[in-house]
Amino acid sequence: MEEKILKPKNGMVALLSIIALQILSIAAIIFGANKVAENSTLGVALIIIGVMGFIGGCILYAGLKVIKPQEALVLTLFGKYTGTIKKDGFYFVNPFSTAVNPAAETKLGQSGDVNASNTGEKNISIEGKAYTLGASKKISLKVMTLNNAKQKVNDVLGNPVEIGVAVMWRVVDTAKAVFNVDNYKEYLSLQCDSAVRSIVKIYPYDVANGVDTTGDGEPDEGSLRGSSAIVAERIKKELQSRVEEAGIEILETRITYLAYAPEIAAAMLQRQQASAIIDARKMIVDGAVGMVEMALQRLNENGVVELDEERKAQMVSNLLVVLCGNKDAQPIVNSGSLY
Repeated sequence: MEEKILKPKNGMVALLSIIALQILSIAAIIFGANKVAENSTLGVALIIIGVMGFIGGCILYAGLKVIKPQEALVLTLFGKYTGTIKKDGFYFVNPFSTAVNPAAETKLGQSGDVNASNTGEKNISIEGKAYTLGASKKISLKVMTLNNAKQKVNDVLGNPVEIGVAVMWRVVDTAKAVFNVDNYKEYLSLQCDSAVRSIVKIYPYDVANGVDTTGDGEPDEGSLRGSSAIVAERIKKELQSRVEEAGIEILETRITYLAYAPEIAAAMLQRQQASAIIDARKMIVDGAVGMVEMALQRLNENGVVELDEERKAQMVSNLLVVLCGNKDAQPIVNSGSLY
């Protein structure tokens, strides 16, 4: 359904006209009552016209609408979509028009939803979802943030991880948001869950060998922990393709929480610690070998001492033990001979 922008009449002119109509109606009733007292049939007609005019004025008040900046009002007349008011101001529309917003009473615990405590509205919870009774039917066009709850998803290696995502979004097509889906807020929340799952299952939590995360057939170093910006961008594109039909634009997505699931967190922590220890040991060994090589080379170049192969081996062994040990070396003076 295509969005139609309404250009309603000026509300202030309409308000003054309605007030004038009601004043004239009251005057007609008073004048008619005087005529009735004089047994004039004209008085009865004036009273009827005055009452009808006053009641009509009361009905016309329903056509006065106030639109704030970054708000929209979708109107239908007897079930037919008549258009959307997007420009802020005071307007007059058909008093029999009905404002439509199926998601008006749905609250997702996000920015942009009206705080009922300040408006006299009442919040209720049904099946874990919050609803606001008596909420305004206007649609917010502001940028809102959906704080998607943490959910447990298996990564590409089958490890359960918990991930939370914040989505910045706004409504850009009010007709699609109202008429193409039943409730655009719930629709966005469900599609966000689905998009997160479809992207997270492509990546490992940490860099893993032989894993292709880009789809080009070549293993890469993509991971949830190391490529969070890329993962968030892919979630944004996936989510945008899903909510396009609902007239919603996804501006940005950010990963707000990422961790292993509690049942494997301890085991994965030990694995990370072991990997870190191995990497540290490799670095220590590489440095120690370089230092020993440098020591032997300097001794040979400077002619400080001539060492045969057996003494070189003993010196290398002693230096490696000292340099690679976890504790400080205890010096021991050998007063004997190696032979």
